[in-house]
Amino acid sequence: MRNCALRKAALAATSFFALFISFTAASARAQNQVMGEVKFEGTTKIEKEAGVWVDGQYVGYLKELKGNKKIMLLPGEHDIAVRQSGYDDFTKKVVVEPGSTQVVSAVLLKSPRATAPEITATLKLSIEPKRAAVFLDDKFVGHASEFGGKFRSMLISPGKHRVKVELPGYRTYDTEINLLAGQKTEVKTELVPGSIEQAGPLIKKP
Repeated sequence: MRNCALRKAALAATSFFALFISFTAASARAQNQVMGEVKFEGTTKIEKEAGVWVDGQYVGYLKELKGNKKIMLLPGEHDIAVRQSGYDDFTKKVVVEPGSTQVVSAVLLKSPRATAPEITATLKLSIEPKRAAVFLDDKFVGHASEFGGKFRSMLISPGKHRVKVELPGYRTYDTEINLLAGQKTEVKTELVPGSIEQAGPLIKKP
């Protein structure tokens, strides 16, 4: 009798799980029919490491925007911007159709206004999450993982600089550093989770 009850309970649990999976799959299919996907391509490391903004909102760096970080958008027109320090912005308007997938191939050209300081100091970053956007004196310079680790850092001019680290869903980290010529320093922090409404203006501006 007890075995019979256990078999019925197991059957009921299995049926519920199968129903849940079916419902989840149906919901996903319905969502995919409503939303459209935008994929990003970059030929060189410059494009692949570049930051991506969609409708004025930072969404991550180009080569990571796939899998569970893929970009699904509501149908209609959207503004795309791809940015990298020392390069002119790549911008494009895309029209997303329901259930469709389109590819944006970003090409970044060296900015004629870009100059490298003759005398430098070295800044290393140890930031979590590593996909956060980094701004030096309110200018986007890359994502955190580009300037961390054993062999990665940023060469900047000596003097005072403001470093901001921002990522949607986290509070902005903001600090000031003052470096001498040839000095090496490291900024370490773990961003504090917060509301999307707490995101700073730098990852929202066009």
